[in-house]
Amino acid sequence: MSKPESPQDLLPLTPPVFHILLALADGERHGYGIMQDVARQTGDQLQLGPGTLYGCLKRMLAARLVEESGERPDPALDDERRRYYRMTELGREAARAEAQRLAAAVHAARSRRLFSKPEVAGGKA
Repeated sequence: MSKPESPQDLLPLTPPVFHILLALADGERHGYGIMQDVARQTGDQLQLGPGTLYGCLKRMLAARLVEESGERPDPALDDERRRYYRMTELGREAARAEAQRLAAAVHAARSRRLFSKPEVAGGKA
């Protein structure tokens, strides 16, 4: 990822990058916490290994989508080797733009009836 002019220059985001940004949307997290959140938000369909996670974070740092947090929890409650990451404003804008892009794709798929109709209890809808 190179330094973008605008969030749209980064689209489409890869699934790991998008889900890492989603994991950071509510606040900063350390790497293992990001991996756990991505697995949870995708129903375990996307499980990031350390190589994928830290490779993405390195590129995301260079693109200014995330930044390392200088703030640390109480040292008695945390491992000092952990690095914490937070989303930047550019990261938030890129995640928003990607979510809108995905919503438009889902709308197009629905308009072409690619989703099956929901079933009603006791029979078909």
